[in-house]
Amino acid sequence: MIRVVVADDQALLRGSFRVLVDSEPDLEVVGEAATGSEAVALAMKARPDVVLMDVRMPEMDGIEATRRIRDICRVLVVTMFDLDSYVYDALRAGASGFLLKDTPPVDLLAAIRVVASGEALLAPKVTRRLIEEFTRSPAVPRVKGLDGVTDREREVLTLIARGLSNNEIAAHLQVSLATVKTHITRLLAKVEARDRAQLVIAAYESGLVSAAG
Repeated sequence: MIRVVVADDQALLRGSFRVLVDSEPDLEVVGEAATGSEAVALAMKARPDVVLMDVRMPEMDGIEATRRIRDICRVLVVTMFDLDSYVYDALRAGASGFLLKDTPPVDLLAAIRVVASGEALLAPKVTRRLIEEFTRSPAVPRVKGLDGVTDREREVLTLIARGLSNNEIAAHLQVSLATVKTHITRLLAKVEARDRAQLVIAAYESGLVSAAG
């Protein structure tokens, strides 16, 4: 059973998300939060697998709330604001995915399962937007450098940052899917990243990829 917390300042949306999530046999809502502060407190108490996190909430926004609980659970940011800075800030804060509130219900449910499994939800469109935002407003790097990363691992990291899936990377490099997964596991350890989203951030902040690349 995947345990979910819904954090949104609109009661109607929280209720809608609860009904949707609870309709699935493998998903369960274990709490609701109307503010960022409540989301943090609830995550610390309930220890859910995934938090559906709104961006704009009273007391504390969803970005800061994500930053405070990223080591406790996975965060899937769900917002109506399709703005570059939100994508970048959410992923830098530790979110494992980013969706808009007009996402079809079946895709939202699938996203919860993907994030709960330890993967990151990064569509190519979001990846391109993230690169563009980083180019406009470069931040001080916070990731471990790429020292010790092999040439092939750099190749894999570059393809991840460009939005390719594991299957697409395997086809591009003409290697097996298992080999790609092994490279990704080693990359996660070497750059001290938790998931694919953080690998993308590492690729941008290290200068391995850019908007032009």
